[in-house]
Amino acid sequence: MKLLISNDDGVSALGICTLANRLAAAGHDVTVVCPNRERSATGHGLTLHQPIRAEIVQTVFHPTVQAWACDGTPADCVKLALWALLDQQPDLVLSGINHGANLGTDVLYSGTVSAAMEGLIEGIPAIALSLTSFTNQNFEPAAAFAVQLVAQIEKSPLPELTLLNVNIPAIPAAEITGVAITRQGIRRYVDIFEKRVDPRGKTYYWLAGEVLEDVESTTDHTEGTLTDVEAIRQKLISITPLQYNLTAARGLTQLHDWQFSLAPQAWTSGMSGKLGDG
Repeated sequence: MKLLISNDDGVSALGICTLANRLAAAGHDVTVVCPNRERSATGHGLTLHQPIRAEIVQTVFHPTVQAWACDGTPADCVKLALWALLDQQPDLVLSGINHGANLGTDVLYSGTVSAAMEGLIEGIPAIALSLTSFTNQNFEPAAAFAVQLVAQIEKSPLPELTLLNVNIPAIPAAEITGVAITRQGIRRYVDIFEKRVDPRGKTYYWLAGEVLEDVESTTDHTEGTLTDVEAIRQKLISITPLQYNLTAARGLTQLHDWQFSLAPQAWTSGMSGKLGDG
């Protein structure tokens, strides 16, 4: 398969090197376009007000891998690859392997997931891969599973407009208990801003805090399915299908009962005063 790989940890990250080299060794046609530096938690940001530059990278990767380092965001990298750098569209977009979990509502902030989502927006099936540790340096089990997953998708293509968010426990391969198809959980944080003062007397802030994992939330059609966080706790590889359509289906039913009037007086009757009133 023709594969495009990106990430948010940057071109020198061990995760993307391990993933790209494993897939290239498995016989896939691999192209890497990723940020030239750490761009974690940038979400789906795009660079609109300055040029984007990309340079060919000739070391680090397997000899058959074509690689570029881009000074844009993860989503920029995928967009640039698809519209400027590649001669033909890839069969699959992969992002990762991220150094750290992307569970629950993490996906809304994640540059890793956003890079994969950019491929999906362009109509290309995609996978986001994350190792659930910020310190563990062994990406081999995750990369080996990625090879297996790509082979599975080659035989049985993904449903249309589907992204797989894959989280792999940061434990030895022999200790992984299985694979679970999961739903997205809710992962909230206790945010703390540490207030500091620089040498020039200017105040600045560092965002810190602690995670509150898996605040339960179910819908009728997913009740009984493990959340991604629960799966990781059980030493399972978690595969969560995601989409970019964020419509809240249950909200549609409730909001249909709302009534509005577009008569001119309806727009002014609720105003407590007029402009200029003191």
